[in-house]
Amino acid sequence: MRKGTRRVAVVGAGMVGAGCAYSMINQSICDEIMIVDRTYDKAVAQALDLSHCMEFTSTRTKVYAGTLEDCADMDVIILTAGRNPKGMQSRLALLEDAKAITEDLVSRIMASGFDGVFVVAANPVDIVTYLVREVSGLPRGRVLGTGTSIDSSRLKTLLSEVFSVDPRSVQGYALGEHGDSQFVAWSHVTIGGKPILHILEQHKERFKDLHLETIEQRTKDAGWEIFTRKGNTQFGIGNALAYITRAILNDEHKIIAVSAILDGEYGQKELCTGVPAIVGKGGIQEILELNLSADEEQKFLKSCGIIKENIVKLVETV
Repeated sequence: MRKGTRRVAVVGAGMVGAGCAYSMINQSICDEIMIVDRTYDKAVAQALDLSHCMEFTSTRTKVYAGTLEDCADMDVIILTAGRNPKGMQSRLALLEDAKAITEDLVSRIMASGFDGVFVVAANPVDIVTYLVREVSGLPRGRVLGTGTSIDSSRLKTLLSEVFSVDPRSVQGYALGEHGDSQFVAWSHVTIGGKPILHILEQHKERFKDLHLETIEQRTKDAGWEIFTRKGNTQFGIGNALAYITRAILNDEHKIIAVSAILDGEYGQKELCTGVPAIVGKGGIQEILELNLSADEEQKFLKSCGIIKENIVKLVETV
């Protein structure tokens, strides 16, 4: 990654892309943000609107509209372009549209001379991330998706309400597909460093009405709850993208549950799924292999199977 000016391109000027750019501006994450959209006027409008924030921020971020052919000098490209599901469609129902959009975007970006890191948010994110790697030819660590980072954040928020603590005092992960087959690795969830399973065992009466299955389902359904009420998610995923991008640009070595392409980790190959990874300069530096319980291992294998099945479908249509 280059030293000096830190440049990020946000490809897709919709709600998620705009939310991400807004978060990056307010957190002073980079020096320049280029907004790219299939409708150039929309990219210009978003760039203008975002640039009018500068009077009220601690540092200045240059924001401007550009094209896919202008991506050569970017350090990070954030891919949010794609269509939203209709009604209660699964994210996997977006696969065919996502394939066509992703292949076109990534091939044009690579033709520009881009040699940085891709961060993917377009759904189905695990499969799109895998496709970005295949089309770009970049090393697997330099292509990652938001994965279950947002689901893990939702989990922490729900638990913080139950235990009356700051969400940042809760540690734990939702793993697997960013979709219906995701699950919570309860064996690795802690509150202030204390395993949640121990807390529940020691305080059976106090938490007798707490059902982990309910929390897990609410974590899984949180995105749909937002989507069915207002038609999109924006702020949480936008901030997740900003958080991941900051970890890359600042070489923070943060552990984040991202969509990572596995090559033997967890006994899996040729697929991409949500797992904790160390994120820093150059993208994913290392994938953490959690010691899952037997039940969690089965859930992980099931989720990986669903992702792999859809990757195979994708390859067959090439």
